[in-house]
Amino acid sequence: MTWQDKVAVVTGASSGIGAATARLFASKGLRVFLVARRLDRLLELQAEIASAGGKAEVAAADLRSEKNRSEVFYQIGAADVLVNNAGFGWYGYFHKMNWNTASEMLRVNVEAMAHFTSLFLPGMYERNYGRIVNVGSISGNVPSQGIAMYAASKAFMDAFTTALCREARGTGVHVSVVRAGPVKTEFCESALRHENGGHVPTEKVGVTSEYIARRIWQLLVRPKRVIHAPRWLGIAPWAELSFGWLEDRIGPLLLKRAGK
Repeated sequence: MTWQDKVAVVTGASSGIGAATARLFASKGLRVFLVARRLDRLLELQAEIASAGGKAEVAAADLRSEKNRSEVFYQIGAADVLVNNAGFGWYGYFHKMNWNTASEMLRVNVEAMAHFTSLFLPGMYERNYGRIVNVGSISGNVPSQGIAMYAASKAFMDAFTTALCREARGTGVHVSVVRAGPVKTEFCESALRHENGGHVPTEKVGVTSEYIARRIWQLLVRPKRVIHAPRWLGIAPWAELSFGWLEDRIGPLLLKRAGK
């Protein structure tokens, strides 16, 4: 099929995975809507995509706000592809996590994802065509110490995706999730900007944003319910069943060592 001028909405497009995905989509001929809070970053990316011959439009919004999310939908109207990528993390003991931070995480990681899906999905069913890709985390299946709220938000995403994928079976609509491992982005820096946030232990390891973007693209071309990035993480849920006891012992020591 041709992807020329298909409309793709990418949230969290101001940096990292979102920006890499937007660049890749635009290079394939899609018309990309860049959704994030930082307007200056979005305008820079829009100019970059335009200079490379691609098409991109900016929809600046604070995704914590239901009103802002609705305004984005009314601006765009309909989409062939939705990538729910926006989200942030926090590392430390949950009892030290400020509730404002926890609430914000729920609004961005969970509520924004579900809300955008509820806005764009009906139109996809009407046209009998659509792709929704939710950028999740292996932590949603293998929760670890220090990321209780983040892991829970990704577990919600995983369950939500699975249910919608099964609802859409037999139609032209496909809903998928990327269970990503550590990725070299601003994720770790963002975690530190929130009150009591600590250094994420995986901040210096991981795959690139471009790698995740290519995996997202694969889901558009050959839809399936779930993929792991990198692929070897597919063994993680099985390893949890066999070696979860090891995480129970070592994980708390890492968190204690971090002083968080």
